[in-house]
This record gives sequence, C-alpha cells and structure tokens, in this order.
Amino acid sequence: MKRKASFLGGLVLATIALSLGAAAQALMPVKLPPPQTNGGHPLMQVLKDRKSTREFGPATLSPQTLSDLLWAAFGINRPDGHRTAPSAMNWQEVIIYVATGEGVYIYDAKNNALNPVLAGDFRAATGTQSFVKDAAVNLVYVSDLSKTGNTASTDAEMYTAADVGFIAENVYLYCASEGLVTVVRGSIDRPALAKTLNLQPSQKIILAQSAGYPRK
Repeated sequence: MKRKASFLGGLVLATIALSLGAAAQALMPVKLPPPQTNGGHPLMQVLKDRKSTREFGPATLSPQTLSDLLWAAFGINRPDGHRTAPSAMNWQEVIIYVATGEGVYIYDAKNNALNPVLAGDFRAATGTQSFVKDAAVNLVYVSDLSKTGNTASTDAEMYTAADVGFIAENVYLYCASEGLVTVVRGSIDRPALAKTLNLQPSQKIILAQSAGYPRK
C-alpha cells in the first residue's frame, strides 16, 4: 500500500513538473510594434496631470500601448543606442522586468521585444500592496551592478537609484499623456522576488511601478 501511495505521489509530482515545464515553454518572445513617437499631450499639460494612482481597472494594454510605454521608459531614441532616460556613464545597467497577466518578460530595447522569463501571472509577487495584482502591467527595475565597473559600491548604488528615478518619471509622463494611471513603489519583498526572477547576486531590485487604465 505504501509503495502504491509512493508511486502515485511521484506520478503527481512528475505531472506537475511536466505541466510547469510546458507552461514555461508556452511563453514565447513577443515582438512589439514600432513605438509611435509622434503625438501626445503638450509637456506642460502632462506635468499638470502627473499623479500617483493606486486603483486600476481590468483592461489590459494593447501591444502598441505597451510598446510606447516601454520605449518612453527606457527605449532607444538615437542611432548610437542612447536611451530616452539618462544613464550614468552610459552604463545602461537598469533591466526592466515586465509582469503581465500572461507572464514575466525582460524588455529588450535594442530589438523592441519582450524576452520571456516566467509563464504565469506573477503581478502580485511584484509588491506587498494588494492593488499590484490589478494593474495591467508591473515594471520591476533591476540594477545590474556588474555593469558599473570599478565604481565604488556606494556611488554605483546612488547613480543607479537616480537612473531608475529618471525611467520611472518617464513612465509617469507617458501615462499622464495617454490617459493611463501609474504609481512607483518601494514596498517589495525583494529577497522573495529576486528568487522568483532568478536574479544574480550583482542584480538588485530598486523599485517597481504599476501601470494600467483607471478604475471606473
């Protein structure tokens, strides 16, 4: 009887493992449409409308809107590979993890694409506040300190925190222009999320940011 139970237990675990593996394989790279860099509201109007919102509606972001948002955040805006947000010493050390209802991706600015990391809805894992699970997308800003060279660790941490701030503000301005809502967040279980994302020791979670449509 014990052998049978053990066999059945092993069979269940194997089935779960196969299901998880299949789910991970099902999350494919996403090629985003080219960002629309024309239009939007005047800058002074956008600054007037910029605010933090912690209530989100259920609507998802279209591929075009997500492409535009990520390009505004930290996309490439010049032929030499420089970005829409400043980067200390041009380290470009900030990695943007994109958590949607389908899975977690890394934003690939060079190819304007989303590279898969995890299949499944991990939005709730990107913060400790209850509303994060409701946002259409949660951006997790990770600093790869291995890209900061021989810079002293305290200076590197200061510079990368500023770099993340620039990116987050770009998201705020884009959202204000396009009728979306957003909030930048520091309430994160960083050790747990780092484990979920399989981060390296040199990769540090700085902040996260929720974005989506307002709740009606």
